[in-house]
Amino acid sequence: MAKMREQERLLALSERDRAFWTQDGVILAGMDEVGRGPLAGPVVVGCVVMPPEPLLEYVNDSKKVTEKRREALYDRILETAIEAHTAWVWPDVIDEINILEATKKAFAEAFGKMKTPVTDVLIDALTGLAISARQHPLIHGDALSYSIAAASIVAKVERDRYMIEQDKLYPAYGFARNKGYGTKEHMEAIRAYGMTPIHRRSFLKKLYENG
Repeated sequence: MAKMREQERLLALSERDRAFWTQDGVILAGMDEVGRGPLAGPVVVGCVVMPPEPLLEYVNDSKKVTEKRREALYDRILETAIEAHTAWVWPDVIDEINILEATKKAFAEAFGKMKTPVTDVLIDALTGLAISARQHPLIHGDALSYSIAAASIVAKVERDRYMIEQDKLYPAYGFARNKGYGTKEHMEAIRAYGMTPIHRRSFLKKLYENG
């Protein structure tokens, strides 16, 4: 029964994707970003081309999947995908060009790595990207498209792994737990110890201006 429910969920999640998979000459990619909101670390975009079959069990919006399951799904997605890439834009660039432009830059760079001739891209909400494919933005797309969900998992796992590594370098900030988001623990550490090289200074300007 549980397996049947999961298959039904996957069929519903992949409904929009199948509308592209069934068209002759169309190659679909899903794209999603992770890390627009944190105070530290990069913004990371995943771009994946998933085959219509098999639909991988438990693929979902990365925020709805446990860390353990995301790690397992990451490997399965990379094994199954026709092609998958990520692109990272770092805090110094985010500070220089702003987070929206940095996110668009990461989208363009991730797409630019694709060797598969992608014709159409399902994207989580963002519009006006500098990519050579038809763009189909979906609000809350990571919960509405199988391909976007797969891209969100790939991006989140890679970014989370990076932040866990940074926690070893800067243990006072709790990066392994907060992944750079502005939790109480993180904010208190910034006030006590200042910013690290991976902090986004433009995000923290008001904190320092307000003392």
